[in-house]
Amino acid sequence: MQVTKPSPDAILSAREAYQFTVPIFGKGVAYDATPDVMDQQLRMVHPALRDEKMQSYARFIAAEVENHLEGWGDSGTLDLLTTMNEITIRTAGRCLIGAEFRTGLASTFGRLYRDLEGGINMVAFFAPNFPLRAMWRRDRARRQVVELMSSLIAARRARRASSDDFLDALIAARGPDGEPLGDDTITGLLLTLLFAGQHTSAVLATWTGILLLRHPHHLAPILAERAAVFETQGVTLAALKQLVRLERCIKETERLHPPLVMLMRKALENFEFDGHVVPAGDLVMVSPAVSHRIPEIFADPSRYDPDRFAPPREEDRRSPNALIGFGGGKHRCLGLAFAYQQVKVIWSVLLHHYTFELVDRDQRPNYATFVVAPRQPCLVRYRSRSLAQRRMPLVAAE
Repeated sequence: MQVTKPSPDAILSAREAYQFTVPIFGKGVAYDATPDVMDQQLRMVHPALRDEKMQSYARFIAAEVENHLEGWGDSGTLDLLTTMNEITIRTAGRCLIGAEFRTGLASTFGRLYRDLEGGINMVAFFAPNFPLRAMWRRDRARRQVVELMSSLIAARRARRASSDDFLDALIAARGPDGEPLGDDTITGLLLTLLFAGQHTSAVLATWTGILLLRHPHHLAPILAERAAVFETQGVTLAALKQLVRLERCIKETERLHPPLVMLMRKALENFEFDGHVVPAGDLVMVSPAVSHRIPEIFADPSRYDPDRFAPPREEDRRSPNALIGFGGGKHRCLGLAFAYQQVKVIWSVLLHHYTFELVDRDQRPNYATFVVAPRQPCLVRYRSRSLAQRRMPLVAAE
């Protein structure tokens, strides 16, 4: 059977490929929902990604990074991956769950989140409910997260005051029957968004820093651009969109070190593609790391060259879905713009206060996980740019 225009969900199913996420996200949410219901759920999130909301998130992210820096001092050494995970769990939590996350939930939620993450492993990929201790901790953590979120949702509904975060958008959303979403569904959608955005953003931010520090001649124009933009506008959505040099560096990082090791679909029926028959039940996988090094699209593909994305070259426009570090087509990551915004704000704040250098320039990818981070330790040295500048944050801490 030759399929010329296959329906991605009818023939190649993301839902069937990602069943290992169901115990975390929950029943009837994301990959446990039918494609139509999943589309409805994603549409409920769209209001939380409008420009006016993204404007608020920019301020929240900058404030959380400033808060994180309060304990750094004027110089030291840190593990960049660990630091980016700490920062992004707080920035994502603040934007998704609200101010209550930092004031009362951060430490508890962080512990539960680690237990949930521990349930994503190779055993879970084949047998999501296999009786391992990691699965037991995962299930216990999800129950506790639902309890935490239910209390927070009840308080929000009783208060009847709006907040600029994803949780507020989901509380206001209505299902196809016109009824408010249940607490378990809201929790599942928040966990879906958190898992989709936090770990990938942390890894993207880490690799962005590593590659910039390996190629420091790109830092001067980035710093000049940042200073010119923020001096007149502050940390605003419009200002972040003008950080084109930093964005090209993030794009090049996504190309060379895509966060996802593979994109997966399960064939629901036999189909033929390019003379090959893919039998029903097989997994169909695409590796962004391989696709991003096709020389017919990306010239000298192993070379770090952020300017390949600048006019007139714009190599990522040579072919549809040339850059797929966050997926492509219908299932392209909904939070891609949010992830890029996080990385832009994080590095804008860090570079405003500190200079950095790698302790070891030879960081290798860790392919033992689904999200491909550098192997640890991933150490950098930092030093304050000036004591005067240290006292002038880009944005006031909350």
